[in-house]
Amino acid sequence: MRVGVSSENQVFKDLLLLMKKATHQQTKQHNRDLVLRTIFANDSISRAEVARVTNLTRTTVSDVVSGLLAEGLVEEIGRGESIGGKTPILLSIVADSRYLIGLNLAQDKFIGAVVNLRGEIKEIVEAPVHDDNGEKALEIVYQLLDQLIRKKLKPIVGIGVGTPGLVNTREGIVVNAVNLEWQNLPLSQLLKKKYKLPVLVLNDSQAAAIGEYVYGSHHVPDENLIVVNVIHGIGAGILINGRLFQGDGGGAGEIGHVVVQENGELCRCGQSGCLETIASARAVVKQMKVGSLDEAISSFQAGNSNALAVVGRAGHYLGTSLANLIGTLNIQKIVLTGDMTRFGTEWLNLVGASMQTGAFSRMAENTKLEIGTLDYRACILGASAFLLLDDYSLLFNEEN
Repeated sequence: MRVGVSSENQVFKDLLLLMKKATHQQTKQHNRDLVLRTIFANDSISRAEVARVTNLTRTTVSDVVSGLLAEGLVEEIGRGESIGGKTPILLSIVADSRYLIGLNLAQDKFIGAVVNLRGEIKEIVEAPVHDDNGEKALEIVYQLLDQLIRKKLKPIVGIGVGTPGLVNTREGIVVNAVNLEWQNLPLSQLLKKKYKLPVLVLNDSQAAAIGEYVYGSHHVPDENLIVVNVIHGIGAGILINGRLFQGDGGGAGEIGHVVVQENGELCRCGQSGCLETIASARAVVKQMKVGSLDEAISSFQAGNSNALAVVGRAGHYLGTSLANLIGTLNIQKIVLTGDMTRFGTEWLNLVGASMQTGAFSRMAENTKLEIGTLDYRACILGASAFLLLDDYSLLFNEEN
């Protein structure tokens, strides 16, 4: 009996020790990520300022920074101004110490880029996509990644993919991308197996929202933001308190396949009268009966009556959809990105007027509508940034 009790006590002690070690490791990683996030958020910052911002002790910050210096992720870049006592040594992220790959699969061409830790695009490749759906489209993804992996920029620590359609980000599955004829495609698993790198897959509009939030202009930490991407398809990325909101099934913001016109044109999703069939760049080109978006823009700028009517109609229905978003979410900052923004201020005003008319006036009047600053890069930068938003572990060697 005594032997049994002793054995149970030892097991209990071992469990407590394991729990203590795990808790210590979690705390250590939490502190490391907190310090790293603070340095990321500043062009340069001193150890003392990091301690003040994070509420960590100076000793803890100093220990963490020593590790980051040893990893080559952070460097000392000189001294700042003294506010009494010694002049502080300033720290900064080493932008080219690690690289990420971002893919934008939502255009009439797939675009991929190698991005450094400051969101600077170092290499970019693209491949045209016509009717290359299904397996053909997947092969083009492989071709892009093969080219990017062969670049001399090392180490590449992860791949972020922005793809059209409904995406299960948690499992990395493209549930349904009608534009690419992908259904239940385990894209993350396929890419991880082939390239032996961490992979995250998310909807292209959600990726564009992250890109605009992190790298666009005039966005403050923890703000609410809607980014509506209007290209061949239409989708919205929603950030609440600075965090991406994907909904219960991952499809929050999939406004392009909401019916806005009864008995409208048949959409590729199988429904009729979806917003995408009226307000997308593809729809505008088709309705104008021209060969390209460039021709459509030229016709609109020349004052062609049909072009004006088509773009006006597109702006009206998009604005009405934005009014619904305002009524549902009451988010007061909406950014428009994608090909349709090339129609410029006149198109923006058409969208804005319809939005103001369709929404509750007191809510709409406080909503700011603007065009984004990053074009196709928003999706690429957002897809790559998404890899690091909540976890910096892929930046470190496994033993750390």
